[in-house]
Amino acid sequence: MKKAMVILGLLALALRGSAQEQLSLRQQADKLFDRYEYFKSLNLYLKISSKNSLAVTERIADCYREMNDYKDAEEWYTKAVQQPKADKADHYYYAETLLRNRKFNEAKEQYKLYYTNDAAALSLKLADCDSAASWTQHPSNYSVKNTTNLNSQYSDWGLTFDGKLGFIFVSDRISDADATDNRTGNNWFKLYHANLNWDEISELPIVNASNIKFEGDYHAGPIAVNAAADSAYITVTTEVAAKNLPIDKQAKRTSQRLYTRRLELLMAKKANGHWVIYDGFPYNNVQQYSIGDAALSKDGRVLYFSSDMPGGEGKTDIWYSGKQRDGSWGKPVNCGKTINTKDEDAFPYIDNNGTLYYASKGLPGMGGYDIYSAKGEKANWSEPQNLKYPINTTADDFCFVTRNGNVGYISSNRDEGKGSDDIYSFVQDTTHHYKLSITPNISPAQHPGIHKLQLNSIYFDLDKSNIRPDAAEELDKLAVLLKQHPILRIEISGYTDSRASSEYNETLSQHRAEAAKEYLISKDIPADRLTIKWYGKTHLANQCAHGVNCTEADHQLNRRVEFKVLNN
Repeated sequence: MKKAMVILGLLALALRGSAQEQLSLRQQADKLFDRYEYFKSLNLYLKISSKNSLAVTERIADCYREMNDYKDAEEWYTKAVQQPKADKADHYYYAETLLRNRKFNEAKEQYKLYYTNDAAALSLKLADCDSAASWTQHPSNYSVKNTTNLNSQYSDWGLTFDGKLGFIFVSDRISDADATDNRTGNNWFKLYHANLNWDEISELPIVNASNIKFEGDYHAGPIAVNAAADSAYITVTTEVAAKNLPIDKQAKRTSQRLYTRRLELLMAKKANGHWVIYDGFPYNNVQQYSIGDAALSKDGRVLYFSSDMPGGEGKTDIWYSGKQRDGSWGKPVNCGKTINTKDEDAFPYIDNNGTLYYASKGLPGMGGYDIYSAKGEKANWSEPQNLKYPINTTADDFCFVTRNGNVGYISSNRDEGKGSDDIYSFVQDTTHHYKLSITPNISPAQHPGIHKLQLNSIYFDLDKSNIRPDAAEELDKLAVLLKQHPILRIEISGYTDSRASSEYNETLSQHRAEAAKEYLISKDIPADRLTIKWYGKTHLANQCAHGVNCTEADHQLNRRVEFKVLNN
């Protein structure tokens, strides 16, 4: 899938004479290819592939690559580079395909054949091959799992939180046989809603100001939802009439008058269970550039997005716009060259701690889009950190979403998925202690061993809500127990030590309880079996009240999450 989701269109030309020109299969295929209609053009190219034409071989390889079929793309690029007059670019795309297919040494040789006069670029690509090989053999402390209940055989990606109501994601699963994207052969991308248990999935209801269902004729998604879940920013492919879009400048000779349908942001409010579109982002300019992939700061005062608007560092950059006193959005500002590169930088996301996560093709990584994190805000950021394998792979890895940095979701077109893009859950195995002590009133005869349950509380670092490795180990045991005894329901209670304000600690204790719950959900424990409560700095576990001189070890005992069984 081409993540930018722009569409190339064709303005019809007046025909001269009474008879239309009869085009050969090659000419028909070329015209479709020029319009990015790879699904259609591939079928025509394959019909004439037996003629052993280099140009046709290259086009078939390109089609497979653009459609994310890297196995067949490798086969056809192999044929292309073996021909004496192969284009130099064939070596580059062959190398990219080999890297994607984890054939690192072969990829290096092809990169060397392409980057004959650019030592810096060659060095970066060779480093990508080495990093991919090394990181795959030495995984980080993340655990990644396919969310099979959400995914289909089609492309599913861009999952985000819909407040406490569930999740929203993007998919081109078939819902309208007449609405087909000729680039992939699938349906247009639409937004879908899933409940917390992922067992109820439906197309997201969106209406316009006249309460008429929004029927986008092209792609819709992803969506960014604010913390209160009552305001959203939706990426769509523009529906501006073709006559109002400029003709593209042609880099090659073609008889077609082509134009591009770019991306824009639509602003929506929640009303009566529907998202109601009320306006477009004021800096949309589909005649010149795309704006999409919105993300909001925790307080909703800063809107981040990706765009190829003038003034950036590369192909697409991360930008931000600040909310003004009158509620309007300020002029977009580039987030700077610390995080933006000469290549594609997209899909920003800001977690509750203010950490930026985004996807880039221009930084050292494993190939394709890799996910990076950075601390800061607006145009001031720390050096981005690659999250390494298994968050990143040699495929495209993007749309990292999380509340606390430890538990969340990514999108990827890695090979082990169900479709071309899939949604994956992740957990960072960081340390927490928990001691759970319960005395459930459940018949041992009905559930042998259940009366002996010992649930340990988990402990947190100062001012943190992330799940540490020791806590993850205990939570894994709890998840196993809950699967063994499906009648159990658990209450998860968050606490803090006595330092800082009551308001701050109440929020922090909530985040700790939510982190434990999300971890258990990531282990396939249904959300309706988990209840959370938070108590801030009340209910201390020892004498360390405000003003009492205590050791850090004593304060640690209060920074906890406790568990108890709710069943009578």
